[in-house]
Order: sequence, then C-alpha cells, then structure tokens
Amino acid sequence: MIDRKSGVPAFRQVAADLREKIVSGEFSPGAKLPSEHDLVDTYGVSRPTVREAVDVLRGEGLVTSEHGRGVFVRPPASIQRIARSRLSREARDRNRGAFLADAAASGFTPSTSVKIRFESADTRAAGHLAIDEGVEVTVRDRVMRADGLVVQLAVSRLPRDLTRGTAIEDVDTGPGGTYARLEESGRAIGSFAEHVGARMPTPAEATQLQLADGVPVITVTRVAYAVDGTPLEMNDMTLPADRYELSYEWPAD
Repeated sequence: MIDRKSGVPAFRQVAADLREKIVSGEFSPGAKLPSEHDLVDTYGVSRPTVREAVDVLRGEGLVTSEHGRGVFVRPPASIQRIARSRLSREARDRNRGAFLADAAASGFTPSTSVKIRFESADTRAAGHLAIDEGVEVTVRDRVMRADGLVVQLAVSRLPRDLTRGTAIEDVDTGPGGTYARLEESGRAIGSFAEHVGARMPTPAEATQLQLADGVPVITVTRVAYAVDGTPLEMNDMTLPADRYELSYEWPAD
C-alpha cells in the first residue's frame, strides 16, 4: 500500500516497489507485470497513477509495453560485438559471420526480417560506393532480433549492376549470405572498413529499438571492398548503446 503521509508522489512509490521486485528477480526477465486492474487493487491507487508508474519504469528501460498484450520486464540483452574474426572467410563459410557470430558468442537466438527495395543512390551512398549519384542501388533493409527483442537495424546498399539476377535480391540470400553470392559471381571480398559513431536516435529508431528516454545509438557504417579495391556494399547499422559492447582485437606486430 501507499504511504500517503510520506510526501513522495504515489506513482513514484508504486514505481519504486515494482522496480525493487524487478531487480530482486520476483518479476523475472520477460515476465508479464500484473494487469493494470490488479496493480490498482494491490496499491490502492487510481489507474492514472499506475500508468504514471509504468511510464517511469519504461523510461528507465526496465519494462516494455506490447499493444494488446501488456507490460513485460525487459530481458537484459547484452551483446558483445567482436571485430576480431566476425567477417573472416572461415566464419562466412560456416554461416557464422556478423550477427550470427554475435548470437553464438552471446548465447541468444537470432532472427531477422528483411525487406528489399530499389532506389537511386544519394550523395552519401554514391560516395561510399564510388558510383554516380542517381545510379540504381539494391537496398536490403533488415530488423535483427535477439530472443525476439529488436537489437539492430541494418540497411545495406549495393549497386544494382552487382545484384541483378542473384539471390541478393531475394529475402533469403542462402548460406553465406550476400558476400557468398558476390564471390560466386566473381567478386572476391578483399577487405572491410568500418566507421563507428554515436548519436541520439530518430523517433522511428527509438520506437523500433524500444529505447528508454535519453539512450543514444551506436552507428556503424561498413563498406565491403573487392580485392581490387572496388566498393561492393555499404551497410549502415544502428545499435542500441545500452545493449551493445564493441570489442576490437588486433595483433601487436
């Protein structure tokens, strides 16, 4: 029940009690919180007070709301993104490159939804891909999930001349993914370059990634180059900063 004489607003008392139950494990990761009706009865407060309390927890990143289903304790998804060998030929041959490598290392079940579209290259894409502005590019727009939770947005762009007639224009690119299909067409991957940054999310990104207020995103732009140095793909990745750790290793010689 609420202490009416404490001077602490009722919604903050409710939020504090629910927070303690989440932290202690009484409400485990992924668990559904009691219904709004049950919380009203438990704490002896109004529905608006319960909603304010849940908003506090949502803002702290402790819970997420699913329309028509309820409020759930957010799973603690901590993903280590290791740059050591994530895109090596061996990893790609084993179908364990990039996001799948992160899944294996972090122990989560990965899933990805993909949308394909075609567009004219803007100035930025043209610069990274060394093509003229306005040239048609293939866009692979992916939403990546860890145990059902969206943890990465990734948008790849490739010159359409490289993808036409290949599985790169299909939702499922097959074993080894886009890079395997490029190599099958005679364009061996020679190197990768990544450019890492950080910024605040757009409203759409904050919604898709279910970000708490004030949480920034990490941005990674990766360019894949052929052996002769020709750019083959530009991949823009957006990662929630509260769920990712970027790890880099390289030889000292």
